[in-house]
Amino acid sequence: MAAPTNTVVTTSAVGNREDLEDMVYRLSPEKTPFTNNIGKATAKATFHEWQLEDLATPDATNAALEGDDVTTFEKNTRERVGNRTQIYRKSVSVSGTQEAVDTAGVPSEMARQKLLKGIEGKTDMEARCLGNYASAEETGVTGRQSAGALAWIETNADRGTGGTSGGYSGGNVSAATNGTQRAFTESQLKSIMATAFNNGSTLSQLYMGATHKQGFSEFAGIAEHRVNSTSKKQTTIIGAADVYVSDFGNLTTIPVQYGLTRDVLAIDPQYWAVGTLRGWGYKKLSVTGDNQKGFMVGEKTLVCKNEKGGAVIADLL
Repeated sequence: MAAPTNTVVTTSAVGNREDLEDMVYRLSPEKTPFTNNIGKATAKATFHEWQLEDLATPDATNAALEGDDVTTFEKNTRERVGNRTQIYRKSVSVSGTQEAVDTAGVPSEMARQKLLKGIEGKTDMEARCLGNYASAEETGVTGRQSAGALAWIETNADRGTGGTSGGYSGGNVSAATNGTQRAFTESQLKSIMATAFNNGSTLSQLYMGATHKQGFSEFAGIAEHRVNSTSKKQTTIIGAADVYVSDFGNLTTIPVQYGLTRDVLAIDPQYWAVGTLRGWGYKKLSVTGDNQKGFMVGEKTLVCKNEKGGAVIADLL
């Protein structure tokens, strides 16, 4: 039934105040577990370098004659490798009027934008450090690019048919070549753990996207899917595995929201670091009109102290 004639209703009233919460809700992928978990290093040039060395293969026949003279010698050589620093930048401009008006949940639009751009810059760096990206020097058209973890790994790699590793050569790191995609299996993980162990690495962290995390949780190694209830409460059903107990140590599984879509990355975090040439900071631009302008910037690189300290199961569905 309709309201009586001349009844004041909300649809025709002009003085009602808006009902807008004094809060802003954000729900976007913004976690950076890989760059948070690895080490920190200081870069002093746009090409940050370090050295690698290996021991000779153990020789069980090493038996010298008593009193024998030494006439032959063996040497251990070092390899010099490096990565390029990459400039991560996010810019912002806010009008003078927008900064002056009364806004809900945001006392200062410029301050809020600076916060958001800082988060976005760090997620850009996380995606770069995790991914299969080659390093490259600046060309004048494109900026310097830092190689990602998946491009560094050569030795401990399980790839699909046709897939090849990238790796460091001649001053730059090449990206890996994708192979035929296949299902993620526990046998692949066991194989890569054994390979890494034989090469001297003890892997302890396993990074993967949502699809592969769910596949991982279905591995037969999960002994119990239910916990018996001792009270009248509902029984807890276990549908995930957070730690994988392998023959060569425990692997902590770390799901990532972006950066890994067809690969699973395992690392020993002591062999990886974020090298900083310029830390994150805000640069204010000169005033050219009725606005405020500036940008968040940081210059970083991924330090792979030794690529044997990582492993990849690549080309997964």
